Amino acid sequence: MSPSEVPHQQPGQVSNLPGLTTYITGHDPKTGKAIVQSKRPGTWSSYDDKLMGFNVAYTTSQFPASLNGDADLRAHDALTATKKLGLVNPGGTVCRIVDFAPGFECMMHRTQSLDYGIVLEGSIELVLDSGETQTMHRGDVAVQRATMHAWRNPSNDEWARMVFVLQDCEKVVLGDTELKEDLGRGVVGLPSSGNDK
Repeated sequence: MSPSEVPHQQPGQVSNLPGLTTYITGHDPKTGKAIVQSKRPGTWSSYDDKLMGFNVAYTTSQFPASLNGDADLRAHDALTATKKLGLVNPGGTVCRIVDFAPGFECMMHRTQSLDYGIVLEGSIELVLDSGETQTMHRGDVAVQRATMHAWRNPSNDEWARMVFVLQDCEKVVLGDTELKEDLGRGVVGLPSSGNDK
């Protein structure tokens, strides 16, 4: 991609990384052929004193998702309009891009979900409550299985970016203990997911 093709920063974006666009496909009702139905620029929210930025690319609210009559699009738009989406969407999925400031470590937390976390830019450390850490680089994937964890950008001067796909999961039980969502100290403006009731 040439510098002139790199999307500029977007409203609400806190990092100096390129903006992004979500391209949603569909079918041309006349021909039945695949088309790009909509192009949606990133919509960013910032947390932790603008040290972390979120962009929700897409959500589904049931599994399997219903694509008929654009039911999934309507459900996504309705959910994001409520501003009540936690980290996980109960009964569905969330695709979220997260930017981490240099040196920033997010709260130690657990979600009741199965998550795929993929490094897009920079490096990131996966920090577990056992004290174990794993440095991940561009293209590396973490499969996060409802464990207590945090993410740390080890760089002193470069932002890091990850994409996360979070999928609601059944209750997780370890011995006699049911593991519920734990947002640690919490983040102002980020509601609980509500899928562990």
